[in-house]
Amino acid sequence: MADADAPTKPEKSKAKSVRLQVAAARQEESGQGIARMPRSAFQELGITEGDIVEVIGKRSTAAVAMAAYQEDETLDVVRLDGLQRGNAEVGSGEHVEIAKAESRPATRVVFAPAQREMRLQGPTQALKRNFFRKPIVAGDLVATTGQQPVQNMPPDVRQLLRTPAYALTQIRLSVVSTAPKGIVHIDENTEVELRAEFEEPRDARAAVNYDDVGGMGDTIQQLREMVELPLRYPELFTRLGVDPPKGVLLHGPPGTGKTRLAQAVANESDAEFFTINGPEIMGSGYGESEKRLREVFEEASRVAPAIVFIDEIDSIAPKRQQVPGEAEKRLVAQLLTLMDGLEARSNLVVIAATNRPDAIDEALRRPGRFDREIVIGVPDESGRREILAIHTRGMPLGDKVDLKELSRITHGFVGADIAALAREAAIDAVRRIMPRIDLDERTIPPEVLEDLCVTREDFLSALKRVQPSAMREVMVQMPNVGWDDIGGVGDAIDKLREGIELPLKNPDAFMRLGIRPAKGFLLYGPPGTGKTLLAKAVAKEAEANFISMKSSDLLSKWYGESEQQIAKMFQRARAVAPCVVFIDEIDSLVPARGSGQGEPQVTGRVVNTILAEMDGLEDLQSVVVIGATNRPTLVDPALLRPGRFDELVYVGTPDTAGRKHILEIHTGGMPLGEDVDLSDVAAKTERFTGADLEDVVRRAGLNALRRVGGEVEKVEAIDFTEALKDSRATVTSKMEAEYKKMRGELKKRAAEVQPIGFIHEGMVEPIRDRKHGGPEESGIE
Repeated sequence: MADADAPTKPEKSKAKSVRLQVAAARQEESGQGIARMPRSAFQELGITEGDIVEVIGKRSTAAVAMAAYQEDETLDVVRLDGLQRGNAEVGSGEHVEIAKAESRPATRVVFAPAQREMRLQGPTQALKRNFFRKPIVAGDLVATTGQQPVQNMPPDVRQLLRTPAYALTQIRLSVVSTAPKGIVHIDENTEVELRAEFEEPRDARAAVNYDDVGGMGDTIQQLREMVELPLRYPELFTRLGVDPPKGVLLHGPPGTGKTRLAQAVANESDAEFFTINGPEIMGSGYGESEKRLREVFEEASRVAPAIVFIDEIDSIAPKRQQVPGEAEKRLVAQLLTLMDGLEARSNLVVIAATNRPDAIDEALRRPGRFDREIVIGVPDESGRREILAIHTRGMPLGDKVDLKELSRITHGFVGADIAALAREAAIDAVRRIMPRIDLDERTIPPEVLEDLCVTREDFLSALKRVQPSAMREVMVQMPNVGWDDIGGVGDAIDKLREGIELPLKNPDAFMRLGIRPAKGFLLYGPPGTGKTLLAKAVAKEAEANFISMKSSDLLSKWYGESEQQIAKMFQRARAVAPCVVFIDEIDSLVPARGSGQGEPQVTGRVVNTILAEMDGLEDLQSVVVIGATNRPTLVDPALLRPGRFDELVYVGTPDTAGRKHILEIHTGGMPLGEDVDLSDVAAKTERFTGADLEDVVRRAGLNALRRVGGEVEKVEAIDFTEALKDSRATVTSKMEAEYKKMRGELKKRAAEVQPIGFIHEGMVEPIRDRKHGGPEESGIE
């Protein structure tokens, strides 16, 4: 490759220079070629914002000088993005020289794709506009970008960095050669050539760096301590008299970026990188698998410092007592020996990744082998915002695209899901311009490419097709029911708003007051009053994930499987928090223990599991459980105390104003005659529930069809009168009185102490029939 234009080991610049420590740039500035430095460096170099500077590490590159962030003003650091660090061949924490530089107009610049799977062709005009006036050096790796510059920049710098998008994704290119040599920029007269074939980049570290991994700042910091320190400064550990860390285990749900993070660490630490893909190492002959594993470790030791990355380690190191084959057991034993054997291995770190940490042999999970286990979980809102910024770096985004809004509504999405979302949105944008493309032509006209833009509607459309991986098994569609779609349950809405929406949206307020939010709500009341609708509205208004389970989904005939299903449900809810878990008809899942006569005790074990999950040793953070039932007296009393179901919310029949509101909701899309008075209908429907009122509206529509036929235009008052004759209230006055009595008894029942709650009439009878005789003989008093 024509790398000879740039010296690999630059001579120290004769111009005045400052020595600064390298730190990582912020995600939103990645790819813009900015070097952020303190004001003191500007004064020493005699430059202003927007000037070109030379960054001299093991190699020289160029950047646009910008003022440091406010928090960095007193520090002697220069913030460079991953591509610039790769171009200068330095890592975070190392030092570089910064000198003032002059950029000359280029007469010719040759680019080539730096990504192996990419072939580029077509006019270079868009590419020329993308890099217009930006400083480049032959041998650099550069990236196309569609981002607008950060707001707090001087106008002239914003103009310099304002670049139109080149493609629907960020594309990395190698600068093969420039004429003249040195630091140049593209202007109107520059001839730009784009080679179609991939050319190996000068430095592998630029392929994947920390800028390409979003939403895991703390994880990167932990990994740097565990990996970069031992590889770069082994003398630190020698001085302290301790062994350096030998291994790190990364585990978390699929698609969270474990493999990508390991690649970034290897590139940034400038270490040799060896990959072991679990299944590939298995051999057919006796001892072949162990031999292959030994060879990888021997090669890594020879070229140290090195990182050995084992992907899907659970496939080659399963628990030995649970696998029948001898080959797997020998392989696990070989891996244990290699990581902690008699032969000391220095400057070698093993990183392993898995999404099934419990399936790995426990002998590996101890200090001296895998010294630290790092959980890479589902990203939170700010993490999703970073990942979205990474995947939309090179996109021409519409004016209404708000990444903050998208990050707020993509609960449960991992990095792979967000990549799929960006890809689907881009495909929607392409689909829009397809009618303007002549398929017989090999190239797309430039004016069509100019109009290519990914809009907010493209992202919202893509959201309907991309499901979050972490919730794929239990995912239901994000509810489309809001508070305005529910009538006649004002008190219940107020309680749910205070107890669920407020803590999920504003958890800091609860922390300031030193109180915990409610963990659970039990919605009870007659059938058809809108309990399920309330749970859906909560999930939508609180912008939370919604897991809806039926009792039949959780109960199994196999011993122990029901408890396992419930534990898995709560585990998934914690992973995708904030989350609302809704269990409908909860009385069939958690009946009072000991109430079943002669049935298997599965429900008793299920109750115990739910009690432990809701108020056990492991806290539920930002997870709210909502149960719905019309028979609350059957629910186990232990669940009704504060700390489990904190609030018992009665959802009763609506009053007259509530009934009118419900009728207005259900007749929203119905053409009503002028003589229809919904207030009058509401007054005549005493004790009608929401479901009953919906039935009244449906019957009125059918009556209008029957009366006029298919040409009906409006539903008249007579149709509602006829509908009321055929309808009846589900809730009788006797049922209403029972629920009223029940409301007073429920809390008292939860507080009652049951000294021997497992003994009652249903159990004494079977005991008498046994050979032990009556209760006295069987030892029960």
